[in-house]
Amino acid sequence: MAKPLTDQDKRKQISVRGLAGVENVADLKTNFNRHLHFTLVKDRNVATKRDYYFALANTVRDHLVGRWIRTQQHYYEKDPKRVYYLSLEFYMGRTLQNTMVNLALENACDEATYQLGLDMEELQDIEEDAGLGNGGLGRLAACFLDSMASLGLAAYGYGIRYEFGIFNQKIMNGWQVEEADDWLRYGNPWEKARPEYMRPVHFYGRVEHTAEGVKWVDTQVVLALPYDTPVPGYRNNIVNTMRLWSAKAPCDFNLKDFNVGGYIQAVLDRNLAENISRVLYPNDNFFEGKELRLKQEYFVVAATLQDIIRRFKASKFGSTEFVRLDLSTLPDKVAIQLNDTHPALAIPELMRILVDTEKLSWEKAWDIVVRTCAYTNHTVLPEALERWPVDLFQNLLPRHLEIVYEINRRHLERITKLYPGDVDRLRRMSLIEEGDVKKINMAHLCIVGSHAVNGVARIHSEIIKNTVFKDFYDVDPEKFQNKTNGITPRRWLVMCNPGLAEVIAERIGEDYIRDLDQLKKLLDFVNDDAFIRDVAKVKQENKMKFAAYLEEHYKVKINSNSMFDVQVKRIHEYKRQLLNCLHIITLYNRIKKEPSKSWTPRTIMIGGKAAPGYHTAKMIIKLITSIGDIVNNDPVVGDRLKVIFLENYRVTLAEKVIPAADLSEQISTAGTEASGTGNMKFMLNGALTIGTMDGANVEMAEEAGEENLFIFGMRVDDVEAMDKKGYDAASYYNRIPELKQAVDQISGGFFSPTQPGLFKDLINMLMHHDRFKVFADYEDYIKSQEKVSTLYKNPKEWTKMVIHNIAGCGKFSSDRTISQYAREIWGMEPTLDKIAAPDDPR
Repeated sequence: MAKPLTDQDKRKQISVRGLAGVENVADLKTNFNRHLHFTLVKDRNVATKRDYYFALANTVRDHLVGRWIRTQQHYYEKDPKRVYYLSLEFYMGRTLQNTMVNLALENACDEATYQLGLDMEELQDIEEDAGLGNGGLGRLAACFLDSMASLGLAAYGYGIRYEFGIFNQKIMNGWQVEEADDWLRYGNPWEKARPEYMRPVHFYGRVEHTAEGVKWVDTQVVLALPYDTPVPGYRNNIVNTMRLWSAKAPCDFNLKDFNVGGYIQAVLDRNLAENISRVLYPNDNFFEGKELRLKQEYFVVAATLQDIIRRFKASKFGSTEFVRLDLSTLPDKVAIQLNDTHPALAIPELMRILVDTEKLSWEKAWDIVVRTCAYTNHTVLPEALERWPVDLFQNLLPRHLEIVYEINRRHLERITKLYPGDVDRLRRMSLIEEGDVKKINMAHLCIVGSHAVNGVARIHSEIIKNTVFKDFYDVDPEKFQNKTNGITPRRWLVMCNPGLAEVIAERIGEDYIRDLDQLKKLLDFVNDDAFIRDVAKVKQENKMKFAAYLEEHYKVKINSNSMFDVQVKRIHEYKRQLLNCLHIITLYNRIKKEPSKSWTPRTIMIGGKAAPGYHTAKMIIKLITSIGDIVNNDPVVGDRLKVIFLENYRVTLAEKVIPAADLSEQISTAGTEASGTGNMKFMLNGALTIGTMDGANVEMAEEAGEENLFIFGMRVDDVEAMDKKGYDAASYYNRIPELKQAVDQISGGFFSPTQPGLFKDLINMLMHHDRFKVFADYEDYIKSQEKVSTLYKNPKEWTKMVIHNIAGCGKFSSDRTISQYAREIWGMEPTLDKIAAPDDPR
C-alpha cells in the first residue's frame, strides 16, 4: 500500500472534493479579501471568526448567483413542466460545505483559506443549522431538493421561513430542556428576500353567494414575503430555488384604532399576524390541532398557489404579451407534490381559485386539481394523522369548508353508486368524521384530490393499501404507488465522509456519486485485502475524530477501539429506545456477573429530541442518562461498556456520528416505521444494521443480502397475529430471568437511587399498555446482539460484511427516488446533462 498522505498531500489530492487549480485559489483569495473588506465596519479593524465565515460564504455564493440566474433563464426559454414540492418542513442543516461539494470548490477553498492562515473546518463550524424540520420528513425534503437539481428538473421547494426552527436540546441533570433556536440571529448569507413577489393571504371573514359568483369577504389579510435560497445540483451548473414564506402584517393592520388612541396597541398587534411564521411546531409523528398550525398550513399553500399560477400564466422569458389564460393546460405544465397532509389545503385552495376567481365549472376545475396534485403519505400511526375540527376550520377558512363539503358530497355520491346500501363504507370513506367533535380527515381529502398516492417504502405502501386506506385502494387501485425513500450521496457520503468517498473512487472512479448503482462494482473487491484495510482504516480515523469531538464537547473519554453502537433519531415509543435500554442493562449485568470474561467493548450512543409535550419520550431520555450514570461510573465495568446520550442531535451532529458508527440500531416494531432514512445513511457510511423487518430495512436486507444484516424480531404478520390474540407482557417478564432482572432494577430504583419511584410510569406502560411490544422482541434482540459482539471480534469478516452493505446502497440514492417520482407521477424526464456555466459562451 502507498505511504499515508500528509495533510498537505490530502489538501491537494482528494479528487472527490474538486481540484485546487492555482488560478482558482488566487481568485478565491482575492474575492475572500474583498468580501472581508466590506464586512468590516469602519470603526472595527479586527475581524472575528464570524466575519471570516461570512466572507467565505459570500465568496462561495458568488459562484452560485450566475448559475442561478442562468438556470432560471434556461427554464423560461425551454418552458418545461415544473414541479412544486410543498412541505411544511425543510431540514437543510448547513449550506456552505454542501455548496462547495456540488460546485467542486472544496479543495480550492480549503487551499485558499489555508494560505490565508485560516482553518476551513473552524469557519464551517460557525454556520448555524437551518433546522426547519423535525426529523425524517423534513430531511427527506432537503435530499429531494438536492436530487431534483442534480437531475436537471425544473423544481421548486415551497415552505415557511420559520424564525425559530426545531428547539435546541440541553440535557440538565439528565432531563431534556428546550431552548429557542434563534438561527437567524446573525443573518443568513444564503437567502435573498424577494419583496416584489409579496402575496396577500386571507383568513376568517364570511362567504357571500351572489349572482356574479361566490365571494369571500371581510377577511383579515396577512402578507407573505418570499425568501429564496439557491439549491445547486451536483456539478451540472443548475441552481434551483427553495422559496420560503415569511408572514408580514400589512401597513394598515389594525391602524383604524389609531383615532381612538390605540396606536401603540395597534402596532403591537401586528405581531399576531407575523406569528404565523415565528416557530416550527416541534412534533414528529403527532398531530396537534392548534389554530396557529392550521394558519401556517393555509399560509404556505395560499401564497404558493398564487406564485404557481403567476408563473404559469407568464412563463415565456421576458415576454409581457405572452400570457397563458387557459388554465386547462395547468396539469401539463405544473406538478404539485404534497409532502404528507400538512399542505393538503392546496386541494380546496386550488379549487377556490379555479371556480371563484377563474370562473371554471366545478367539473373542469376538479379535473385540473386531481391531475395536478399528488400525495405522499409518511405514517400509519393513528395519532399522527391530521383531523381538523370543523368549527375551527369554519371560523378560519369558511369558503374552504364549503368546498370540502362539496368535494365530499360528490365523492360519497360516487361511492354510493359503486356500493349501494353500504352505509358503513360511506362512514369509513367520508372526508368528514362524525363524532363528539366533527372533524375533517385530511388524508382522505388528499387521496380523493390527487391522481397519485404513495408510501415511502415497499412494506409501508403495502400496509397503506391493505389496511389504513384499503377502502380507497379498492375503488382506485391505479392511484396507489410506492416510492422508497432515498438520501443524497453528496451530503451523506462525499461531504460527511470524504475519506470513504475517496477510497471508493480509487477503486471504481468518481461516477458513482451521480449513479449510486455503480457501488455494486465494489463486490469485486470484497476479498481484496488492501481494500478491506483501507475501508477499516477510514472507519477507525472517523471514530478517533468523533471520540476527540466527544471529549471536547461532552468531556467524556471513550475507547475508540470499542464498537460504536449508535441509535440516533427522534425519541418515540415506536422507535423503541427502551429495547436498547434493556440490552444495555442486560450487558451491564452480564459484565458484573463475569468480570473476567473477554467482553467485546461497546460505546452505546443514543441521541434524539423528544417533543416538548411528550411526557413518555422525556422519561425515556431521563432513563438513558440515568443508566449511563450508573454504568459509566462502575469501576468493575471500566471502558468495556459506556453509555452516552448525544445532546442536541441535528443534521450537523449526524454528519459527524454516522461516519463513525459501527452498528446502526433500527429496531422499531414491524409495521410502524414508514421507511427510515437514517438506516440508509449508516449503511452507506459503513455501519452494519441491527434491525427489524420494518420500513426500508426490508429492502436494505434484499439489496445487501439478509445474511449481511442482523435481522431479528417479529414480522408484520406476527405483530398482527399478536394483536388479534392479545399481547401479554407479563408472560415474557415471568419467563425470561434477565428481562425480569432488568425491569426490576428500573422499577426498584437501582438507576435512580435518590428517587426510587422515578420510572414507575415507564414500567407500568411496558407491563400493561405497550402498543409497541418491547418485551416480545427482547429475547431475539439479545441473541442478535450476541452475534454482533462475536463478529466484531473478527475485524476482517466484519469489514467484508460492511463492503457488502456499501455495495448494496445503490437503490437508496434519492436520485433513484426522484427519477421514479418524475417519470411515474409528475410526467417529467430527468437528465444528467449540464447547462453552460455563467462564464461559458451560451
